Amino acid sequence: MHPVQIDKLDIMKNRICFETVFIFAVLVAFFSCNFAPGSYPYAEKYKLRIKESELIAAIEKYKKNNPDYCVPPQTQLKDGRRDDPDDHWYHVYFYFKDENEILNTWVRQLDNETTSFAFVAINEGMQLGNWKLINKDFPRKENNLRKEKFEKRILDEIKKQIK
Repeated sequence: MHPVQIDKLDIMKNRICFETVFIFAVLVAFFSCNFAPGSYPYAEKYKLRIKESELIAAIEKYKKNNPDYCVPPQTQLKDGRRDDPDDHWYHVYFYFKDENEILNTWVRQLDNETTSFAFVAINEGMQLGNWKLINKDFPRKENNLRKEKFEKRILDEIKKQIK
């Protein structure tokens, strides 16, 4: 075999190897959102400069003043922490009566001055088990509309109470 031919074969092998690795890296980056880490990887998180206890009090006041956003008792969903000692989240549920949807959110202290308020999922109907994760289970346009609705009806109104 001629030495020039061997070099061309090596170059072709290296190019094929590089292209394969490049395509694999692009695919991993594209689909990485489906392998997100953590307990609530898709939740839409909002950072608020407030202590957790104060945010929880503002949410409770909001729900008291707007009882239509309280989840009906037959669902047996209660706001608060679960009995699990590893539960770091204060779970809060809201109800959109006109749409017949239950929203799953949580509150968690991040540091001395900041708390995270997260929008996690929507249950369609009163029968639990129809949960769809925000930022995962909805098409992009519908997902954005649902987040906007949450922000206008819930988040913005709670922020007004905080200021």
